[in-house]
Amino acid sequence: MPLMRGSTLRAAGLVVVVLAGLLGSAFALGRSLVPEHPPSNAGATTALTGPHYADQPPSTDFPGGRATAGPSPDAAPDAAPVAPGGDGPYGSLVATGSSRVALTFDDGPDPRWTPQVLALLAQYGVKATFCVVGENAEAHPDLIRSIVAEGHTLCNHSWEHDVNLGKRSPATIRADILRTNDAILAAVPNARIAYYRQPGGAWTHPVVSACADLGLTPLHWSVDPSDWKAPGALAIETLVRTQMVPGSIVLMHDAGGDRSGTVAALQQLLPEMLVRFELESLPVGPQ
Repeated sequence: MPLMRGSTLRAAGLVVVVLAGLLGSAFALGRSLVPEHPPSNAGATTALTGPHYADQPPSTDFPGGRATAGPSPDAAPDAAPVAPGGDGPYGSLVATGSSRVALTFDDGPDPRWTPQVLALLAQYGVKATFCVVGENAEAHPDLIRSIVAEGHTLCNHSWEHDVNLGKRSPATIRADILRTNDAILAAVPNARIAYYRQPGGAWTHPVVSACADLGLTPLHWSVDPSDWKAPGALAIETLVRTQMVPGSIVLMHDAGGDRSGTVAALQQLLPEMLVRFELESLPVGPQ
């Protein structure tokens, strides 16, 4: 094959350079025509889609599980430890202390769901414990009166279900609990309030200390079907049925969201519970 002349080589090289430049320009033009993807906000919660206060899980800042009754990390250095009264977090109560089972209902009263729960309990002659939120007690005093009139036990569940209440100052915690007591007593002046349940189960030493000062028993639970997530009646029934044992304290909700699944589950569970266990409202001591 004859050798290519120098002028021919230079011409070929020039063509290659021009073609490469054209291809690069085309690529850049194509990139400019493709819109950039905005940063993803997956997992962000807006005010419209945010959970009800009944739907708030415990803050991860709080100790969970079977904690001791000693001071929490945020307690004052010279704070005295609270003597535990139960086996739950910070000595809270997680069992009835007998073979009886206690049903507890949180976050009410609610004008739609609480009457349905009360009607079912009355139908089967069952007494329960209602852990009421102060602002709801203030808004629906008639339902507080119904709960007491039908022989159920009342429990203070804070003023507005603040899961971070345990991280507030001791004065703020005490004022919150007292404000809720006042709302209950405004509806039923002679009501006995013997228990306090911390929103989200986020117990801390200052909360338990306030309970001790005010003569309230910290009330936790041992069976939680997570009905606040509205998983459906069957899921609620199954978990309660499989986890309930003599002495259980069962956590359910009569407010804070759609509680149709809880009501439907309760309708199925109550007759079965009465065959297996004796159900009770938690005692409030001598009248």
